[in-house]
Amino acid sequence: MTRQLVLAAVAALAFTPAAGAQSNPSSASGRPPHGVAAIGAANADATVEPRRPDFINGTAVYPFADGTIYRVYAAPERVTDIALQPGENLIAVASGDTVRWVIGDTASGTGAEKRVHVLVKPFSAGLSTNLVITTDRRTYHIALASTGGPAMAALSWSYPQDALLAIRRAQEAAAAAAPVAAGLEIERLDFGYAISGDRPPWRPLRAFDDGRQTFIEFPPSLAVGEAPPLFLVDRKGEAQLVNYRLRGRYYVVDRLFDAAELRLGAKRQQVVRISRTGRRPS
Repeated sequence: MTRQLVLAAVAALAFTPAAGAQSNPSSASGRPPHGVAAIGAANADATVEPRRPDFINGTAVYPFADGTIYRVYAAPERVTDIALQPGENLIAVASGDTVRWVIGDTASGTGAEKRVHVLVKPFSAGLSTNLVITTDRRTYHIALASTGGPAMAALSWSYPQDALLAIRRAQEAAAAAAPVAAGLEIERLDFGYAISGDRPPWRPLRAFDDGRQTFIEFPPSLAVGEAPPLFLVDRKGEAQLVNYRLRGRYYVVDRLFDAAELRLGAKRQQVVRISRTGRRPS
């Protein structure tokens, strides 16, 4: 009996946590939360609450970001207007609670300025649910909450990514419209070049020079694929990589040459040769 008591005491000591030790093994190991706890932590981190600087008059304006959850506070007997981007087409609206929330949509404006408005109103205070709005441009995730206090009159977004894309397109359009080179004299242009070899999508349309520089014109497809490097080929057939500038759809080479090759690929290399067909008169 005494031996059994001793063994029981030893076992109890072995399985008793030390003072101050954490009983939760995940907390003791310092591991991040997982399962339901991880979902709650992620949603909390992704949720944007309205702040005073976000408001322009009575409308809260948030910068849109994919995956962000936007908090909207509504109130009974008040309609909150969720306005989408002008020109954006609504596909669907889904809510976790369609019994205690009135949810509808309407539109304002016409043509390119037509704007969809999703309207929400709770039946009572103390309710919460979520709202998912899908359009032809993006998906909005909204956390709805009803209060007995003031409600948000309206909510809309700014779109920084769209603004950056618009600036980039404007820059690309300006670069495409810019002249390939300044001071070109039409009467000095020599188009005596032949294009031969493979026929990849980027095969040049033509080549010409002004007596000082050589210009190689490519089709628009050059912008959507990998651009081929340019090699000058000497009389011995040896190729040497040459420097050039890309201006819109043109390669600009700061020298003249008799033969050059555009090469792209490793196992199955595509080669297009550019050859001068005649000597420029001196």
